[in-house]
Amino acid sequence: MGNPAEKRPVAATYADLEAVPPHMVGEIIAGTLFMSPRPAPKHAMASSTLGMVLGSPFQLGVGGPGGWWILDEPELHLGDDVLVPDLAGWRRERMPRLPESAHFPLAPDWICEVLSPSTAEDDCYDKLPVYAREGVSWAWLVDPIERALEIHHLSPRKRWETEMLAKASAVVRAAPFDAIELPLSVLWEA
Repeated sequence: MGNPAEKRPVAATYADLEAVPPHMVGEIIAGTLFMSPRPAPKHAMASSTLGMVLGSPFQLGVGGPGGWWILDEPELHLGDDVLVPDLAGWRRERMPRLPESAHFPLAPDWICEVLSPSTAEDDCYDKLPVYAREGVSWAWLVDPIERALEIHHLSPRKRWETEMLAKASAVVRAAPFDAIELPLSVLWEA
């Protein structure tokens, strides 16, 4: 029998997130507050460029099919977890309008995490299971240091299956955005 004097850790709350310093990104995963520094320049470049490349054809419908919302760093409220992917996308058929709240209660159809030495472990081992639990169909992992892209698709058994691995200057058609060619070199060049 446990000692009644032992205290159980208290789950992090939204008030804890609000107290995170502005130079940090805060998330709650499985009741634990995670804080990481704002992205480094290579990380920010890869994320921003990917958002621009996908935004025009998929959000605006310029040179592509449209039908998506593509957003930088949305705050996702998924059950008790609060996650902030680098990029996320919702098919407009699932989310016709943006929410009125400052956060998104509906899980996206696609997320992209840009890996950094300080966040890669959290992104892969803590956040990907939450995205799977919530039914996010596609997860992209972009590594600007290794110049690599991993694409994962959620199986009907809610397990991630690797669809593609690409590096350096490859030009890919990457689901769910395979209506366009994506030259990976644009993500790494400054």
